[in-house]
Amino acid sequence: MSAPDLSVIIPAYNEALRLPPTLEKIRAHLAGSSYDLLVVDDGSQDDTASRAEAAGARVVRNDGNRGKGYSVRRGMLMAQGARRLMCDADLSTPIEELGRLRARMDEGYDVVIASRALPESRIEIRQPWHRETMGRVFNLCVRLLALPGLHDTQCGFKLFTAGAAEAAFTAALLDGFSFDVEALFIARRRGFRIAEVPVVWRNDEATRVDTFKGAVAFADLLRIRLNDRRGAYDGPAAARGGGEAL
Repeated sequence: MSAPDLSVIIPAYNEALRLPPTLEKIRAHLAGSSYDLLVVDDGSQDDTASRAEAAGARVVRNDGNRGKGYSVRRGMLMAQGARRLMCDADLSTPIEELGRLRARMDEGYDVVIASRALPESRIEIRQPWHRETMGRVFNLCVRLLALPGLHDTQCGFKLFTAGAAEAAFTAALLDGFSFDVEALFIARRRGFRIAEVPVVWRNDEATRVDTFKGAVAFADLLRIRLNDRRGAYDGPAAARGGGEAL
Protein backbone atom coordinates (compact mmCIF):
# COMPACT_ATOMS: atom_id res chain seq x y z
CA MET A 1 0.00 0.00 0.00
CA SER A 2 1.48 3.35 -1.03
CA ALA A 3 1.99 6.18 1.42
CA PRO A 4 -0.67 8.91 1.42
CA ASP A 5 0.01 12.37 0.08
CA LEU A 6 -1.05 13.92 3.40
CA SER A 7 -1.14 12.84 7.03
CA VAL A 8 -3.18 14.89 9.50
CA ILE A 9 -1.95 14.60 13.09
CA ILE A 10 -4.23 15.69 15.94
CA PRO A 11 -3.11 15.56 19.58
CA ALA A 12 -6.08 15.01 21.86
CA TYR A 13 -6.71 14.98 25.60
CA ASN A 14 -10.30 14.47 26.78
CA GLU A 15 -11.68 15.61 23.42
CA ALA A 16 -14.62 13.22 23.12
CA LEU A 17 -17.03 16.09 22.41
CA ARG A 18 -14.99 18.36 20.13
CA LEU A 19 -13.07 15.77 18.16
CA PRO A 20 -15.82 13.94 16.19
CA PRO A 21 -17.14 17.07 14.40
CA THR A 22 -13.56 18.14 13.70
CA LEU A 23 -12.78 14.79 12.09
CA GLU A 24 -15.99 14.97 10.08
CA LYS A 25 -15.01 18.41 8.70
CA ILE A 26 -11.52 17.21 7.81
CA ARG A 27 -12.78 14.10 6.06
CA ALA A 28 -15.36 16.09 4.09
CA HIS A 29 -12.72 18.61 2.98
CA LEU A 30 -10.19 15.96 1.97
CA ALA A 31 -12.67 13.59 0.32
CA GLY A 32 -11.29 12.15 -2.89
CA SER A 33 -7.66 12.86 -2.02
CA SER A 34 -4.94 10.60 -0.64
CA TYR A 35 -4.69 11.15 3.12
CA ASP A 36 -4.82 9.55 6.53
CA LEU A 37 -5.96 10.81 9.94
CA LEU A 38 -3.89 10.08 13.03
CA VAL A 39 -5.15 11.00 16.50
CA VAL A 40 -2.68 10.77 19.37
CA ASP A 41 -4.67 10.24 22.55
CA ASP A 42 -2.64 11.77 25.37
CA GLY A 43 -3.97 9.68 28.26
CA SER A 44 -7.60 10.80 27.97
CA GLN A 45 -9.99 9.80 30.75
CA ASP A 46 -13.06 9.92 28.52
CA ASP A 47 -13.95 8.03 25.33
CA THR A 48 -11.81 10.20 23.03
CA ALA A 49 -10.10 7.17 21.50
CA SER A 50 -13.23 5.15 20.71
CA ARG A 51 -15.05 8.16 19.28
CA ALA A 52 -12.06 9.07 17.12
CA GLU A 53 -11.89 5.52 15.79
CA ALA A 54 -15.64 5.56 15.10
CA ALA A 55 -15.10 8.79 13.12
CA GLY A 56 -12.54 7.08 10.87
CA ALA A 57 -9.23 8.07 12.46
CA ARG A 58 -6.30 5.86 13.32
CA VAL A 59 -5.63 6.22 17.05
CA VAL A 60 -2.47 5.72 19.07
CA ARG A 61 -2.50 6.07 22.86
CA ASN A 62 0.21 7.51 25.04
CA ASP A 63 1.05 5.78 28.32
CA GLY A 64 -0.43 8.56 30.40
CA ASN A 65 -0.66 12.32 29.92
CA ARG A 66 2.71 13.14 28.32
CA GLY A 67 2.02 16.60 26.87
CA LYS A 68 1.11 18.14 23.54
CA GLY A 69 4.70 18.28 22.34
CA TYR A 70 5.22 14.59 23.03
CA SER A 71 1.96 13.76 21.26
CA VAL A 72 2.66 15.82 18.15
CA ARG A 73 6.21 14.46 17.96
CA ARG A 74 4.96 10.90 18.21
CA GLY A 75 2.32 11.48 15.56
CA MET A 76 4.70 13.22 13.16
CA LEU A 77 7.19 10.35 13.41
CA MET A 78 4.55 7.64 13.04
CA ALA A 79 2.88 9.32 10.06
CA GLN A 80 3.62 8.12 6.53
CA GLY A 81 2.36 11.06 4.47
CA ALA A 82 4.61 12.94 2.06
CA ARG A 83 3.26 16.05 3.80
CA ARG A 84 2.25 16.14 7.46
CA LEU A 85 -0.21 18.59 8.95
CA MET A 86 -0.59 19.17 12.66
CA CYS A 87 -3.84 20.73 13.81
CA ASP A 88 -5.76 21.10 17.05
CA ALA A 89 -8.87 19.22 18.07
CA ASP A 90 -10.88 22.46 18.15
CA LEU A 91 -9.91 23.31 14.54
CA SER A 92 -9.49 26.99 15.43
CA THR A 93 -7.84 27.35 12.05
CA PRO A 94 -10.46 25.93 9.65
CA ILE A 95 -9.31 22.99 7.54
CA GLU A 96 -10.18 25.06 4.46
CA GLU A 97 -7.05 27.13 5.18
CA LEU A 98 -4.91 24.11 4.30
CA GLY A 99 -4.97 25.24 0.67
CA ARG A 100 -2.93 28.34 1.54
CA LEU A 101 -0.27 26.25 3.24
CA ARG A 102 -0.13 23.77 0.38
CA ALA A 103 0.25 26.57 -2.17
CA ARG A 104 3.32 27.97 -0.37
CA MET A 105 4.81 24.51 -0.01
CA ASP A 106 4.36 24.05 -3.75
CA GLU A 107 6.71 27.03 -4.12
CA GLY A 108 9.51 25.03 -2.54
CA TYR A 109 9.15 25.60 1.20
CA ASP A 110 9.71 22.69 3.58
CA VAL A 111 7.60 24.00 6.47
CA VAL A 112 4.60 26.31 6.20
CA ILE A 113 2.97 27.68 9.34
CA ALA A 114 -0.36 29.42 9.80
CA SER A 115 -0.14 32.88 11.32
CA ARG A 116 -2.60 35.07 13.19
CA ALA A 117 -0.17 37.99 13.25
CA LEU A 118 0.19 38.98 9.60
CA PRO A 119 -1.73 41.97 8.18
CA GLU A 120 -3.84 39.70 5.96
CA SER A 121 -4.81 37.36 8.80
CA ARG A 122 -8.46 37.44 9.89
CA ILE A 123 -9.29 36.84 13.54
CA GLU A 124 -13.01 36.16 13.71
CA ILE A 125 -13.18 35.35 17.44
CA ARG A 126 -10.49 36.89 19.59
CA GLN A 127 -8.82 35.53 22.72
CA PRO A 128 -9.32 37.23 26.10
CA TRP A 129 -7.11 40.30 26.27
CA HIS A 130 -4.70 38.82 28.84
CA ARG A 131 -4.00 35.74 26.73
CA GLU A 132 -3.66 37.81 23.58
CA THR A 133 -1.18 40.12 25.33
CA MET A 134 0.81 37.20 26.71
CA GLY A 135 0.93 35.68 23.24
CA ARG A 136 2.29 38.86 21.70
CA VAL A 137 4.99 39.18 24.36
CA PHE A 138 5.90 35.51 23.93
CA ASN A 139 6.19 35.83 20.16
CA LEU A 140 8.40 38.89 20.59
CA CYS A 141 10.68 36.82 22.82
CA VAL A 142 10.67 34.02 20.25
CA ARG A 143 11.84 36.45 17.56
CA LEU A 144 14.58 37.80 19.82
CA LEU A 145 15.86 34.49 21.17
CA ALA A 146 15.12 31.78 18.63
CA LEU A 147 13.31 32.52 15.38
CA PRO A 148 13.81 36.02 13.96
CA GLY A 149 11.37 36.83 11.19
CA LEU A 150 8.49 34.58 12.31
CA HIS A 151 5.58 36.43 13.88
CA ASP A 152 3.37 33.62 15.21
CA THR A 153 4.90 30.28 16.12
CA GLN A 154 2.04 29.11 18.34
CA CYS A 155 -0.85 28.80 15.91
CA GLY A 156 -1.58 25.08 15.97
CA PHE A 157 -1.79 24.57 12.21
CA LYS A 158 1.52 23.68 10.57
CA LEU A 159 2.47 21.72 7.45
CA PHE A 160 5.78 19.86 7.13
CA THR A 161 7.29 17.84 4.34
CA ALA A 162 8.12 14.32 5.46
CA GLY A 163 11.83 15.12 5.44
CA ALA A 164 11.44 18.29 7.51
CA ALA A 165 9.10 16.58 9.98
CA GLU A 166 11.44 13.67 10.54
CA ALA A 167 14.52 15.88 10.92
CA ALA A 168 12.86 18.35 13.28
CA PHE A 169 10.82 16.04 15.47
CA THR A 170 13.37 13.24 15.76
CA ALA A 171 15.76 15.77 17.32
CA ALA A 172 13.15 17.58 19.42
CA LEU A 173 13.18 17.26 23.21
CA LEU A 174 10.44 19.46 24.66
CA ASP A 175 7.09 17.94 25.59
CA GLY A 176 5.27 21.12 26.57
CA PHE A 177 3.89 24.37 25.21
CA SER A 178 7.07 25.51 23.39
CA PHE A 179 7.51 22.37 21.30
CA ASP A 180 6.48 24.36 18.18
CA VAL A 181 9.33 26.81 18.68
CA GLU A 182 11.82 24.00 19.18
CA ALA A 183 10.71 22.08 16.08
CA LEU A 184 10.90 25.20 13.93
CA PHE A 185 14.25 26.15 15.44
CA ILE A 186 15.68 22.72 14.55
CA ALA A 187 14.16 22.79 11.07
CA ARG A 188 15.68 26.19 10.30
CA ARG A 189 19.01 25.18 11.86
CA ARG A 190 19.15 22.18 9.52
CA GLY A 191 18.52 24.30 6.46
CA PHE A 192 14.81 23.73 5.84
CA ARG A 193 12.91 26.69 4.41
CA ILE A 194 10.01 28.04 6.51
CA ALA A 195 7.14 30.22 5.28
CA GLU A 196 4.42 31.94 7.28
CA VAL A 197 0.97 32.50 5.77
CA PRO A 198 -2.07 34.47 6.98
CA VAL A 199 -5.17 32.48 7.93
CA VAL A 200 -8.65 32.77 9.33
CA TRP A 201 -8.65 31.92 13.04
CA ARG A 202 -11.36 31.59 15.69
CA ASN A 203 -10.63 31.30 19.38
CA ASP A 204 -12.28 28.39 21.19
CA GLU A 205 -13.25 29.31 24.76
CA ALA A 206 -12.63 25.72 25.85
CA THR A 207 -8.91 25.90 25.04
CA ARG A 208 -6.64 24.14 27.55
CA VAL A 209 -3.78 26.63 27.38
CA ASP A 210 -3.54 28.28 30.80
CA THR A 211 -1.46 31.08 32.25
CA PHE A 212 0.90 28.70 34.08
CA LYS A 213 1.77 26.82 30.91
CA GLY A 214 2.30 30.11 29.14
CA ALA A 215 4.71 31.24 31.85
CA VAL A 216 6.70 28.00 31.61
CA ALA A 217 7.03 28.61 27.87
CA PHE A 218 9.24 31.65 28.45
CA ALA A 219 11.74 29.49 30.36
CA ASP A 220 11.61 26.95 27.54
CA LEU A 221 13.01 29.53 25.13
CA LEU A 222 16.16 29.69 27.23
CA ARG A 223 16.21 25.90 27.40
CA ILE A 224 16.15 25.70 23.60
CA ARG A 225 19.14 28.03 23.36
CA LEU A 226 20.97 26.08 26.06
CA ASN A 227 20.22 22.75 24.36
CA ASP A 228 21.53 24.18 21.10
CA ARG A 229 24.71 25.49 22.73
CA ARG A 230 25.32 22.09 24.31
CA GLY A 231 24.90 20.37 20.94
CA ALA A 232 21.69 18.56 21.89
CA TYR A 233 20.30 19.12 18.39
CA ASP A 234 23.44 17.96 16.57
CA GLY A 235 24.25 14.65 14.94
CA PRO A 236 22.19 11.57 15.75
CA ALA A 237 18.88 12.77 17.12
CA ALA A 238 17.52 12.30 20.59
CA ALA A 239 15.29 9.32 21.35
CA ARG A 240 11.94 9.49 19.60
CA GLY A 241 10.02 8.85 22.77
CA GLY A 242 10.81 12.27 24.15
CA GLY A 243 12.00 13.68 27.42
CA GLU A 244 13.65 17.03 28.00
CA ALA A 245 17.33 17.83 28.19
CA LEU A 246 18.28 19.43 31.47
